[in-house]
Parts: sequence; structure tokens; C-alpha cells
Amino acid sequence: MAHTRADPGGPVIHRTLAESDLDRVLALLPAGEVGVWADADVFRERLATGEYRPEWTWVAEEAGEPHAVAVWWGSPGDERPGALDTLNATASPARTDVVAGLLDAAHAAFGGTPPEFHILLPANWRERPDAVAGLDWRREAAGRAGLTTAVERLRYEWSRADGVPAPPRRLRLRPEADDEVFVALFRRVLDGTLDAASRTAAAAVGAEAQARADVAFYRDVMAGERTWWRVAEDFDGRPAGFALPSRNSGSHVVGYLGVLPEQRGHGYVDDLLAETTRILAEEAGADVVRADTDLTNHPMAAAFERLGYRDFARRMVLSAG
Repeated sequence: MAHTRADPGGPVIHRTLAESDLDRVLALLPAGEVGVWADADVFRERLATGEYRPEWTWVAEEAGEPHAVAVWWGSPGDERPGALDTLNATASPARTDVVAGLLDAAHAAFGGTPPEFHILLPANWRERPDAVAGLDWRREAAGRAGLTTAVERLRYEWSRADGVPAPPRRLRLRPEADDEVFVALFRRVLDGTLDAASRTAAAAVGAEAQARADVAFYRDVMAGERTWWRVAEDFDGRPAGFALPSRNSGSHVVGYLGVLPEQRGHGYVDDLLAETTRILAEEAGADVVRADTDLTNHPMAAAFERLGYRDFARRMVLSAG
């Protein structure tokens, strides 16, 4: 699939990846650069797993040479990509125009609402002119292509060297085989949630539909075991919340945890996070656990820091709103 537009430097062709492009496109994936989640090695690995695909990888070509590349990610069984996670281009005065056109062409081919763009940043990115510059042109190009809403997320990491948490003493956490129990809990924690993505999704489709989508995602898409999921109750038998330890293709992750509205204010988030971490360490054998939370979700960020999680990076999520 290809699209061509006029350009002062010659025609620019926007098209999907061809096998003959591979070596030249890999040169546009330098390790460690802002906006390049997949370096050359990761790109090859995820092409093999189906998380990246030629039809989800778009290049902007001029005079037979690729000058920009955009790589969308999805789970191996997905029919449509879930997120753009790598975007890079050679430096030129027309770079932002070329990349905006590339994103427009891909979005038109995918149809529907454009996938989010996830940009990995260092934790101190605001103090690094190179990181600020790398974010700025990507954000401008993405905005021109309709991704105008930005949410910054903190990225946290726990390692086994930090010590495995003890089981919580204030809550009982038990397995629960009935997915409908978790649907009800997901629906209830959406009331007053500080998570921007959950609020936006629930506002668009309704709390019930969003709760069912969340349960299906963690059960069917994420690589974590369903047996790791826990329902939390206080010692009077009242539901307090839930925890869904999980993993993705790269690492074990906190997944999702929530405290019911009527149980907030007791610090139960610490108990849920500790048990999530303990399950992943002891039952799943994780040496590293990672997690994200919105920059504005101060209670969740404080819970991570109390348990010894380290703030090691940022994720800027650009979406269509």
C-alpha cells in the first residue's frame, strides 16, 4: 500500500515495509533515542513474534531511500495495531511535514480511531535538551495527524534485590475463578478513578462495557496467568478491591489494581501492591516487576515509592482524545 504527495524536494511515497527495505530501515532505529522503543534487534525479534508486522510498519521514501519509519505494535492475534511505539526520521527542514503525512497515510489505511502513540522518555527528560527536542518534533507531527491529547505516565521498576514484600496483614486476598466477580469490581473502581485512560474509555463506552473490556484484555491479551488474580476483603468480609498481577512480552508487570470507593482512605493500595509484587516474585519467579501510573495519580505514585519501586522512565501517550 502506498500514497504519494508532492514535496519541494521531490515526490515522497508513504508505504508499508517491503522485505527489501529491512537493512535500510534498521539504520533508522538507533538504540536509546527518544521515540525509538524498538531498536534494530528488538524490531527483528518482534517481527518474528508477530507483535510488529510489515503491514503495520510504514516508511516515507524519497528518491528510492527511506527517510522516516513508523512502527505500530499489537498482540500476535490482533487484526489492528494497538499503539505506535517507534517513530524516527532523518533530520531535515521538512521532517515534521514528512512524518505527519506518513502518520496520516497509515491512519487512513488502519481505519477508525488512530492508535495511540507511546513515546518512551528518560525520567529527567525535561532537564535534557536532546530529549525535549526529540519529543517536540514527534509531538508536533502526531498532533497534525490527529493525536492531540497528551498524558504523561511515570514508569516504575522493582527488583528482587529490593526484597520480596511480606503478605499483607490487613486484607485477605484470595483467588476467584468467576470473571463476573472481576467485572463487577472493575466497574465499581471506575467511580472516582484517577487513571486518565480508564476515565476516558469509560466515558466513551460506559462503565459496564469498559469493565468487561478490561477483564477480557488481562485474561486474553496479556501473558500473565489467570490464577494470579486476587480479590481483596477486609477482615469483616467486606470487598476492598482487587489485584491482577500480569506480564507482557518484555517483563512481569503490576497489571491492574483497584480499591473500591467506599474502602479508599485506609492505605489499602499498599497492601494490594505488596501482594501483587509478592505473587509475581514467588509464584511467577519474577526478578523485575514494572508498572506505569499517570503523573497526576499521586496516591499510586506514592505507593510505588513506599514499596521501593524506582521511577526509572516516562511514557508520553498521545491520543485522538
